[in-house]
Amino acid sequence: MTKPPTPIRPLLALAAAAAVALGASACGTTTADVENGRTLFIENCGTCHALAEAGTKAQIGPDLDDAFAAARAAGEGGETIEGVVESQIAYPRPGNGDPAVSMPANLVEGQDLEDVAAYVGKWAGVPGAAPPEAPGGPGAQVFAENGCGGCHALAAANSGGTVGPDLDGVLSGQSAAMIHDSIVDPNAVLTTGYPANVMPANFGETLTTEELNDLVQYLVDETGGGSGGSGSKGG
Repeated sequence: MTKPPTPIRPLLALAAAAAVALGASACGTTTADVENGRTLFIENCGTCHALAEAGTKAQIGPDLDDAFAAARAAGEGGETIEGVVESQIAYPRPGNGDPAVSMPANLVEGQDLEDVAAYVGKWAGVPGAAPPEAPGGPGAQVFAENGCGGCHALAAANSGGTVGPDLDGVLSGQSAAMIHDSIVDPNAVLTTGYPANVMPANFGETLTTEELNDLVQYLVDETGGGSGGSGSKGG
């Protein structure tokens, strides 16, 4: 979900599209999984959109709290926002070939689309919303808020992602500097079995220095790293 050159359209202008999306959802037999929607949002949308409850701060696309705050304050419920989100993901404005201002259609589909829409519908524009506190300290919080567990397994975070390598194994024995480099330049050295460009290469820009240092220290502490080993990184 990336930033259009003009502000996001008012909620009422999307009422028809929202009604169609809500009608389609109502005909299904599945129940939205808001927690899965949160993970998917952070992974697929959080690199472009700010949303306070997700802890995402990107400004490539509209700030979703700002976009829906007026509707929330006017008494619009989460189902209406959910319908708008479903419609905009499935049918974004026409792309112009510039990934900086274009949003591809169907970033998530099916049940995943319902889950993301339900999550945004529940939290977008909610006053005082903030990410839940992750056990394990500030580095654990960075790990959780940036969707790392959706791609990586890490026992300490109770995550079981398989898109990227199992961090308990791949980071064991690595120095803090090596872990740092694997985060900010994941394509430099790839873990066997994982192709390039699986992991976003912009964490050096999207994380503050403090957040990055906290994340590195957390991974060192939880995987037995820091001893200066020569394990693979990246992926």
